[in-house]
Amino acid sequence: MSIDWAGVFPALMTEFHEDGSLDLEGTQRHMESCMEAGVSGFVMLGTLGENPSLYGDEKEAVLTAAVEAANGLPVLTGVAEYTTDMAIDHVRRAERAGCAGLMVLPCMVYTQDQREALAHFRGVAEATELPIMIYNNRVAYKVDLSPESFVELADVPNIVAVKESSHDSRRITDMYNACGDRYAMFCGVDDLVLENVLFGARGWVAGLVNSFPRESVRLFELARDGDVAQALDIYRWFMPLLHLDVDVKLVQMIKLANQITGEGAEWVRRPRLTLEGEERRMVTEIVETALASRPNL
Repeated sequence: MSIDWAGVFPALMTEFHEDGSLDLEGTQRHMESCMEAGVSGFVMLGTLGENPSLYGDEKEAVLTAAVEAANGLPVLTGVAEYTTDMAIDHVRRAERAGCAGLMVLPCMVYTQDQREALAHFRGVAEATELPIMIYNNRVAYKVDLSPESFVELADVPNIVAVKESSHDSRRITDMYNACGDRYAMFCGVDDLVLENVLFGARGWVAGLVNSFPRESVRLFELARDGDVAQALDIYRWFMPLLHLDVDVKLVQMIKLANQITGEGAEWVRRPRLTLEGEERRMVTEIVETALASRPNL
């Protein structure tokens, strides 16, 4: 199956009102800001989209609104459910909403072994014709698909891409050595993006693009084009912000950054709470320092 996914794909926040209700118009406004900066597609309902915090009908409403606002850019949905059958049910919602693809995670809560994880991904793939990006994040989900695992999955035609989030830059090279160009490789860790793109990632499922879309797109373009010196200047400026993407409170932190930069609101759903005290001060200082020294693009 051929896809043209490449470039910066925001792992977009799901906007809420202060009372916790969906703010679909706010989500669409945020998408428009990202599109003006030059993003290439969207991943909705990932970790930053607070997937597990939404009911099924709400997820479908978010996806429908996103496809409507995307102006033809590909919209993928995170598939992060408790069981394979529940994942397939969400896939049906994504199909109805008009999504262009799926970003599939291991099943939540129960940590699968390799045999179970591969069976899960195969089961979801067999249930749809939509192209699939597998989200490989051993740090967060305790399931690690090795390059050899992806060799085993190479016979599944609609598994076409990998969001590599193992926190190990060597994985990109190991994947190319094991699988050639069978999969479109995407960086999934913000503070490894320069290394990952230089080593062969053709795309970036990005977190801080939510707050700084223009800088994120420019950084990716410079890295993709091999302009390491200019990319490094932006990367060093960006790094304190990019570190927020790997914190356990990345959702609250990036939503606060969005609020400070005018890209969105900080409201989250319980059990998450908005930041306060030292955490709030720390994030605010990092964002305000970045704004004061923002690169002239």
